[in-house]
Order: sequence, then structure tokens, then C-alpha cells
Amino acid sequence: MLVLASASPRRRELLTQAGFTFTVHPAHIPEDPFPEEDPIAYVTRLALEKAQAVYGQLADAGAQVLGADTTVIVDNHILGKPEDAADAARMLRLLSGRAHRVATGIALVTAQGSEAAAEVTSVYFRPLSDEEIAGYAASNEPMDKAGAYAIQGWAARWIPRIEGCYFNVVGLPIARVAALLDANRGASGAGS
Repeated sequence: MLVLASASPRRRELLTQAGFTFTVHPAHIPEDPFPEEDPIAYVTRLALEKAQAVYGQLADAGAQVLGADTTVIVDNHILGKPEDAADAARMLRLLSGRAHRVATGIALVTAQGSEAAAEVTSVYFRPLSDEEIAGYAASNEPMDKAGAYAIQGWAARWIPRIEGCYFNVVGLPIARVAALLDANRGASGAGS
């Protein structure tokens, strides 16, 4: 049984679209980065902590728990979810006219152990006008998104290109998740 340790509607949508059967059991853990923590280490740690927390709550030894965490990285600084419209506008100004990275940590916890990895995608924003920033920040769309934007929403018009996995920017690198699950199936079936 695959269990998604996330409340993210985007992750649920991506897994469903890719044909996975799963249940949802959100993890409730602190998500603050450690002082001076590398952004890639941060998302990988959170993904693993989420998966471990949920696995520990389940009574099913056969469960495969998938944890994930996504962040936006500018100049090696983490841009989490905005606190309000002003914070969203601040983040959008940082992203305007330049490239940034989106990192998603994924982790799988099973009775056989755990494995974690990260996927990184480069995203390029065209320069944004003050009006575009203000209008988007005032909408509800950026409020629950790392970096204050959704590539699959209004912000798509500002992104001329990406380098890497599109689904990673949405919130879950599906091909990487599938490879992790396939490798785990092979490992758990090898001793049977």
C-alpha cells in the first residue's frame, strides 16, 4: 500500500494522473530550516522526516510511505510559502527577470528501510512589471506555494523555459518517484 505523507492537492493530483493507487496521510512536523542548512539538504531532510513520521503512525508493516517537500532557491536562499500578499510580492520581485532553482526532496520509507533523493529544476522568469506583481500577489494563487507562484497557474505566462522536470516544479518529480518505487519493489521482492 502506497501512502502519501502530504496534504498537497498538487501532489495528490500528480500521483493520480500518473496512475498510482494510494492513500493520503499528511505528516505534521515542523518545517523550519536549520541555521545555515543547505536548501537541497533541507528538502531531503523534510521529505524523510515526513515519511518516517507517517510510517511510525501506521500499523501496516507492508506500507510504502512517500514523503516530499518542495522549495524555491534564489542565490542559495530558501523561499518558502509567503506569509501574506506583501511577502508574495517581495518573492516575485526576487524572481523577476532571472533564473532560480526549484528543489523537491522525496523519500520512501518501508519495512526494509528508507531512501531519499532530491530533484532540481532551473526555472527562468521574464521581467515582471509592478502591476503584474501586485495583481498576482493580491490573488489567492501564490499563498500556499513555495516561492509564491504556481507554474501550472497564472505564472505560466512569465516562464519562457525550464531546465529539468516540469512536474518537480509543480511539487513532485513523478519519474523520479516511479523509479524509487520500482527500485523498492525489486529490493523487497529479491528476498522473497
